[in-house]
Amino acid sequence: MSVLATFFLLSAEAWSLPAARPCDAQEIAALTADADTPYLLACRATLTPRQTIVRPLRIIGAEASGAQLDCGGGTVGRPDVPVAASAPTIAIWSRRIDAALWSRPTDVRIRNCRINGAVRVWGMGADGSYDDLRASSRTEDHTARLQATAPSHVTLEQVTIRAAGTIPLYVGPGVTRLSLQSSTLDGDSVSTAIYLDAESADNRIEDNLIRTRTQREMIAVDGSAGNHITGNRFELGGRPGVLLYRNCGERGVIRHQTPSHNTITENLFSGASRLRPRLVVENARQGNRSYCGDDRGYPWGSSVDDRDGASNNIVRRNFRK
Repeated sequence: MSVLATFFLLSAEAWSLPAARPCDAQEIAALTADADTPYLLACRATLTPRQTIVRPLRIIGAEASGAQLDCGGGTVGRPDVPVAASAPTIAIWSRRIDAALWSRPTDVRIRNCRINGAVRVWGMGADGSYDDLRASSRTEDHTARLQATAPSHVTLEQVTIRAAGTIPLYVGPGVTRLSLQSSTLDGDSVSTAIYLDAESADNRIEDNLIRTRTQREMIAVDGSAGNHITGNRFELGGRPGVLLYRNCGERGVIRHQTPSHNTITENLFSGASRLRPRLVVENARQGNRSYCGDDRGYPWGSSVDDRDGASNNIVRRNFRK
């Protein structure tokens, strides 16, 4: 059996894992302890509103599949403390097994939480190295491989993510079937409110209030496809709303997928710029970046064509207030 076939087999088997068990009293005590070291969650935790989590939370690998956190309205993270991309409040990450294989968490649910900082969901590259992403992108099966390594079926429901520095919700390369529902994003981000990164797909951003004070657009759709961004309320503060593009050649990683087949409907935008009210923009970059040539030399995706290539998106019934 080839390495790639073995890889997909391990990914398929992850779906048959039993649901995570309820956390016991000792685990709840450790989860809610006043500590700065990350806590590895691999069970189902239900808290009361008076219980808080101040330590970083990590949900890593297939052994964490089925993990859940219901805060009962309580908080996660320390308020008004800047959070770096490399050390988010909550990380849902895949774990490297060896040079070719990754173990990913699936069926993760977080609800009724007030989260200070950021949530980052990431598969290949979660260890901080882009070498594996670059190498994978130079092969024909890159999109399928990346999606098979990344977390899938992650639900964030009735949460508030208050940003303090980095992007409050980052959906990393290859992540599929993540849902953000009936939630609020606020606070201050040095970038966007939501980032859907390359080769991610079939994610749902529905019925949320998005009012993060950003330095860029509210939602970046960077080579991400098949997503539903519907029924949201955006408070733009003069910033753009949803931009669809692909960062051709960034860090030498070829973008195989275009930002296509997305549904962006029934959203309400307030506070748009009077001079240039960019609510939803397809093909927002078209290769206008200095690093676009860094992935040249291969017969796929952005290595061949630096343009964004957005197509077959449904963009309608979005309103400006």
